[in-house]
Amino acid sequence: MNALVATNRNFKLAARLLGLDSKLEKSLLIPFREIKVECTIPKDDGSLASFVGFRVQHDNARGPMKGGIRYHPEVDPDEVNALAQLMTWKTAVANIPYGGAKGGIGCDPGKLSISELERLTRVFTQKIHDLIGIHTDVPAPDMGTGPQTMAWILDEYSKFHGYSPAVVTGKPIDLGGSLGRDAATGRGVLFATEALLNEYGKSISGQQFVIQGFGNVGSWAAQLIHEGGGKIVAVSDITGALKNSEGLDIPSLLKHVKDNRGVKGFHGGDPIEPSSILVEDCDILIPAALGGVINKENANDIKAKFIIEAANHPTDPEADEILSKKGVVILPDIYANSGGVTVSYLEWVQNIQGFLWDEEKVNNELRTYMTKGFKGVKEMCKTHNCDLRMGAFTLGVNRVARATVLRGWEA
Repeated sequence: MNALVATNRNFKLAARLLGLDSKLEKSLLIPFREIKVECTIPKDDGSLASFVGFRVQHDNARGPMKGGIRYHPEVDPDEVNALAQLMTWKTAVANIPYGGAKGGIGCDPGKLSISELERLTRVFTQKIHDLIGIHTDVPAPDMGTGPQTMAWILDEYSKFHGYSPAVVTGKPIDLGGSLGRDAATGRGVLFATEALLNEYGKSISGQQFVIQGFGNVGSWAAQLIHEGGGKIVAVSDITGALKNSEGLDIPSLLKHVKDNRGVKGFHGGDPIEPSSILVEDCDILIPAALGGVINKENANDIKAKFIIEAANHPTDPEADEILSKKGVVILPDIYANSGGVTVSYLEWVQNIQGFLWDEEKVNNELRTYMTKGFKGVKEMCKTHNCDLRMGAFTLGVNRVARATVLRGWEA
């Protein structure tokens, strides 16, 4: 099932639980604006190349729209729509004053030189500079983009509007980025896991974890869980997968990954088939890679008691049903991986204040938001007698619906 169908389905279930009026329900689903632009650049060899850039701005009832920009060869409009909508509910669950957006350019960043990527980013910014802004739409990095991309967008935007560090988040520290932003999504996953385990009288210490995906989110989550006394028994990334039932030596693994660009070849664990990572024996499974990895084919074989969705949309609705019948507790993506957007918000706040916080303050604020977020989700679960996914969706949709009605926007 594709991401848009699944997101719409969750939204409709939440709208039904909340008893939303059908006109309001319809207006909440329609994106505020969809932008598509042609970006033509000279390549290093002098030839011209054209790419399609786009931005879906989903909703701004609660504040400026917020969401990543990805550079990827298959940028599917449906997926971008789904992710923009997901950002609307995610920012509402986190209770930060934003709406949702998403965008990107259909290109393969691995096949472009640094100077070609810079030219492409600047042309894209020239085409959309009057449609983004500090109080309109604030982009951030996503797949295939990073702090350098944000620096180029900031510089190009500032040529038109004056120096505006708050127009993007996920910037380099030297240009107004926030301390703690790099680890934020992984740290948020840790805080979310702690909040969930606390409900069951458990803590991170002594639990066995499996982490699928060892990029930014997976590696930070692994490091922080390891520091908290958790035992990580298996990890995987695009290069391969390993397990060690005694627990992997995470500091050594992180060094190996840095030196070898992947987990493959690490001697502190036995190589396993990457496809089997999700069904390894553990207490807590953290999918931190791509969407749709937990599906009806493998859901029956999953041995974890808890699944923490660090990736976007890793669990198909069919798998959701199978797992809930088995009594597996799933902490949904729109809450579990909201640490990144929360610290993006804190970065934006620091830029508007013109005042850099120390890392401890950033991490403490993040913990507060994640803890309050979990309480809000649990209250919705009690009110509507539903699972955590629907608890999170009803919480997010309800906040956006209330803002929409208060602003007099309902149809």
